[in-house]
Amino acid sequence: MELKTVRDAFDRVAKKQKLSTSRYQQVIDQVGDEIKQAMTDIQSVDPPSSIDHKSVITNLKRKLDTVIPQEQLEKSQKELNTNLSQYPKILGKFFDTDISKAYRSVDFDLHIVNQIIISQLYHEGLFDVADILINEAQEPEIISLRCQFAEMHQILKALRARNLEPALSWVLANRQKLQQSGSDLEFDLRRLQFLELFQKGNQSDAINFAKTYLSPFASNYRNEFLKLMGCLLWPGKLETSPYSDLLLPAKWEDLIKEFTMQFCSLIGVSFKNPLGLT
Repeated sequence: MELKTVRDAFDRVAKKQKLSTSRYQQVIDQVGDEIKQAMTDIQSVDPPSSIDHKSVITNLKRKLDTVIPQEQLEKSQKELNTNLSQYPKILGKFFDTDISKAYRSVDFDLHIVNQIIISQLYHEGLFDVADILINEAQEPEIISLRCQFAEMHQILKALRARNLEPALSWVLANRQKLQQSGSDLEFDLRRLQFLELFQKGNQSDAINFAKTYLSPFASNYRNEFLKLMGCLLWPGKLETSPYSDLLLPAKWEDLIKEFTMQFCSLIGVSFKNPLGLT
């Protein structure tokens, strides 16, 4: 209910701001049209010396007075300011702006802090530093994560070198768990594997690969599958095809990020380490 009240107040401000902008533009357009019409009246008289410039300007002033742009703009601005001034008051009812109240004086749990730091070091691949801290802080139980993170970094190193085999082996070994979580990782790996094979120029091998490894994904990834089949029409010139975006380096970067997320999820640790969030 509180969030709904805040959202409604924000929507009112946004609506007034949009209406105010529309009114400003309307007045500006009206003034511009009247000025253009006055210029047209002056330029349409031949010879120009016969035009009564004073009467044209007087007539323009009369029309602009009718539009009353200043009064309209002031009224619109006043309505907007009223809503803007009310919004902070509404926020103040639901949110405490005194940040000091968020502070709690509590003792650090050194065991938890050490585990968070060691986990972060493993996550970053700083295994030697983590091992030293484990010995000095006497936290031997967390060393069980070392092998798992070591495997992750070995696979990531291979992916950065565009070697998909270690990642594929890991995915196949954990296929059931990945499928239960709705992961796209296996398809994404197979897609890049297909593109790498096709880029090497062997079209028949690429077709056979698609039949064996991509066809099982055709129903769940229909649009992506059709794109990959469309690539077969552009042998040797995929870079200039409508499917050139599939070759962007960002695809590999996205894959590395996705693999890291899935790996961390399966071993029961957060992709974003608590120390990093803090």
